[in-house]
Amino acid sequence: MQKPSRKPVNPCFSSGPCAKRPGWSLEALSGAFLGRSHRASAPKARLKEVIDLHKSLLGIPADYRVGIVPASDTGAVEMALWSMLGARGVDVLAWESFSEEWLKDITNQLKLPDVRTFTAPYGGIPDLSQADPARDIVFVWNGTTSGVRVPDADWISDKREGLTICDATSAVFAYDLPWKKLDVVTWSWQKVLGGEAAHGMIALSPRAVKRLETYVPPRPLPKIFRMTSKGKISEGIFTGDTINTPSMLAVEDCVDALRWVERLGGLRATIARSAANLAAVEQWVAQSGWADFLAEKADIRSATSVCLKVTDSWFVSQSIEKQSALINELCKLVEKDGAGYDIKSYRDAPPGLRIWCGATVEAEDIEALLPWLDWAYESVKNTDQSKAA
Repeated sequence: MQKPSRKPVNPCFSSGPCAKRPGWSLEALSGAFLGRSHRASAPKARLKEVIDLHKSLLGIPADYRVGIVPASDTGAVEMALWSMLGARGVDVLAWESFSEEWLKDITNQLKLPDVRTFTAPYGGIPDLSQADPARDIVFVWNGTTSGVRVPDADWISDKREGLTICDATSAVFAYDLPWKKLDVVTWSWQKVLGGEAAHGMIALSPRAVKRLETYVPPRPLPKIFRMTSKGKISEGIFTGDTINTPSMLAVEDCVDALRWVERLGGLRATIARSAANLAAVEQWVAQSGWADFLAEKADIRSATSVCLKVTDSWFVSQSIEKQSALINELCKLVEKDGAGYDIKSYRDAPPGLRIWCGATVEAEDIEALLPWLDWAYESVKNTDQSKAA
């Protein structure tokens, strides 16, 4: 097969940090409040703008509190787990790396006495109907490392007694989330917005706030996890008064990304862009003789972190170690020609490919990348078979 001549204009397909918005340049950061205290009025107003734009663009209910918190989505999730869990039994749904990490933290670090676990291997998803509305529920909306998402929120009861704690970092701005069914939602700026890392977002329903104000966990809480003071919610967190010092450069970048979403037409536009990118991969997979989606069913297929497996019998017959080595070679070939960066599957996932298809990626760049995958796979296969002969 001849090497393709067309390359993506932007060959960045990492699943985090993700591609910057189309047309982005350092000039977008020229208004950053550098060398200023984040507690001064103008910088604090910029932080509040991040919160307000998120609320308006995502359609977050007016009675939900939204705040900027430390340590990216990871910090936001841990903040929720350590501050809120233990008041009642908890059901944990896990089917990929990050949801497995939350499960480990709940069982090995928090050591909660009443935990039920529902797991599935990469490509699958647990039976969501097993989650008990009388218990707290912890889950990811979109499994970034498996390319598997929840198909809907029908399984979450409107009359639930427990809290739903949802890691939605690779779902926010790619799906229309059912906020009223979600009590705690976490995400970061580095995914669909293409922003910079290190800062997280947390949204709390009134029910989550009530939990924080009425439940005192039987464990010490580090400062960066504390959302209450003297038994009341710390309102400043949700108006731009951050717990720790944020990067005002990253804040400016986030505002730029949010204003870009606004110019596009809002949430519907970013959802449509991710869907178009996924559609380009679906069309390619349909005619591919060697690749398929890792997700077992179309209704649980991610529109952002698109994970692929190799189905060619020659590849499947190799050991896992050999498969991983072959994928490494394929990715090196694509990267060497500047046609696609960071497309290897996550380290804990089965050997394969992962292509970020969030809204900052252009469909034309996805379409330009895919023939390079065909060329690279054929090259790697032919080279290995020649060596064996």
